[in-house]
Amino acid sequence: MTTSILTNSQVVTAYQAKTAGSAALAQEAGAVFPSGITHDSRRTLPYAIYVDRAAAGRKWDVDGNEYIDYYGGHGALLLGHGRPEVAEALQAQALRGTHFGACHAPEITWGNLVRDMIPSAETVRFTSSGTEANLMALRLARAHTGRAKVVRFTSHFHGWHDHVAFGVSNHFDGTPTPGVLADIAANTILAPSDDIAETRRILESDNDIAAIILEPTGASFGQLPIDPDLLSELRELTTRLGIVLIFDEVVTGFRVSRGGAQAHFGVTPDLTSLAKILAGGLPGGAIVGRADILEHLDFDIAAEKGFEKIGHQGTYNANPMSAAAGIAALSIINSSDANAQATTQAGKLRQLCNNVFVEEGVPWASYGEFSGFYFFVNPDGIQVDPLNFDARAVGHSVLKVKSPVAEKLRLALMVHGVDIAGKPGGIVSSSHTDADIEQTAEAVRAATRMLRAEGDIKPN
Repeated sequence: MTTSILTNSQVVTAYQAKTAGSAALAQEAGAVFPSGITHDSRRTLPYAIYVDRAAAGRKWDVDGNEYIDYYGGHGALLLGHGRPEVAEALQAQALRGTHFGACHAPEITWGNLVRDMIPSAETVRFTSSGTEANLMALRLARAHTGRAKVVRFTSHFHGWHDHVAFGVSNHFDGTPTPGVLADIAANTILAPSDDIAETRRILESDNDIAAIILEPTGASFGQLPIDPDLLSELRELTTRLGIVLIFDEVVTGFRVSRGGAQAHFGVTPDLTSLAKILAGGLPGGAIVGRADILEHLDFDIAAEKGFEKIGHQGTYNANPMSAAAGIAALSIINSSDANAQATTQAGKLRQLCNNVFVEEGVPWASYGEFSGFYFFVNPDGIQVDPLNFDARAVGHSVLKVKSPVAEKLRLALMVHGVDIAGKPGGIVSSSHTDADIEQTAEAVRAATRMLRAEGDIKPN
C-alpha cells in the first residue's frame, strides 16, 4: 500500500484506533526482524495485528479485539484452533518429552496414518516443512531418473527454495531471483497451466526432464484454478515419458478430502509433498510416494543395488510433539466429515458474499473451491457478474493480489471483526459455524461500504 493510500483514509484511521497494542509491538519488532515480520505474507500496512489467543474459528489480538479467523494457521488448521483432542495429545507428549534425538513409536503410528490416507504414499519420509518436502521431491526425482531438469507451472507456489523462488509472483521469464544461481534457473522450465498442448510440447521435446511439479487444484489452492482434466493428461504423459509426477499437496493434503486432491480427482502421482494439516498445526512436512523412488534414501537398498544414497538429516524430522498433534488431527479427519463440513461452510460463505456484492452493486466476486475462498477485486475494471464468475476465464488477473484496494479491504474487514489473508481470501475450517459465516458476510458488506465512501469501488 502506498503512502498516498495510507494518508487521509478512514479505513486506516479506524484500524489504528482499535490496534494501539499491535502498533507498539510492531514498532518493537522493527528493531528485531527485517520489515518487523517473520513470514512475508504477514506483511500488512500500516502494521500487522499481534494475536494473543485463539479458539475454534476465532482469535483475539493483544488489544482484545475478536476476529473470525480465516487465516487458519496458513492453512494448517482444518479443525480450527485449540481442538481439544489435539491439545490433550500435545500436553501428554510434552510431559513425556519434546525431543528424544531418537526413534519413537508415535512416528510409526503417524507414518501409517499417512500411508492409509494418501493413495500415493507407499513409503514416507518426514521433514520439518513443506519447502523441505518439495526440495527433497525434486532431488529424489533427479536421482531416480538421472535427468537434470524440472518443469513447474507459472504462479504455482512450492516454497522458497532455489528451484521455485521465481516465476510465482514475478520473474515469469524464468530468470532467477536474487541469490539463486543462473544454472538452477536454466534447468527449471516454466509451463503455462492453462495450455496442455504447450505443456505436452515441453515434456515431449526434452529428454532431460526429471519431474514436473504442480499444485493439483491450481495456483495458491485454486486462486487461479486449473482444469482437472490436466491432471489425467499429465499422468498419461509422465508415465509414457518416464518423468516423475509430483503433486504439491502441502495445502490440499487432508483438506480437499481425507486423501487429498489425488483421492478426490482419482489421479495418483509418483511423489506427494505434505505439510500444514499433516502435523496438526505444529511444524512438520513429509515426502511420500513410490517405494522405488524413496529407496534412494534407504541405506540398505543403496548398498544392495550399488548406488549412492541421498543424505537426509533434520533435527526436527518426525518430532514427537508434531507426531502427537499429527496423529490426533489426522485420526479425527480420517474418521469424521471434517472435510465436508469445511467445504460446505466455504460454499455458503462464497454465496453470501456474492449476494452482498450484487445487493451493494460491487463489481467483485467471491470464488474458490473446497474450503477456500478468494475475493476478486477487479483491478482492471472488467464487467463482473458475482453470481456467475469464472476465474479461469479471467486468467492471471485474479492473481493481482497486492493492489491498494485489496490491502484496504483486509484492513476494513479487520475493523469489522474478520481476518483474512492478503491474497485477498482465506480458508474455512470445520469449526466455523453458520453464525460465523453470516457475520462475515455482513462484515464484507460494511467493509465495501467503507471503501466505496473513499472512492475505491467503481461501478460496473
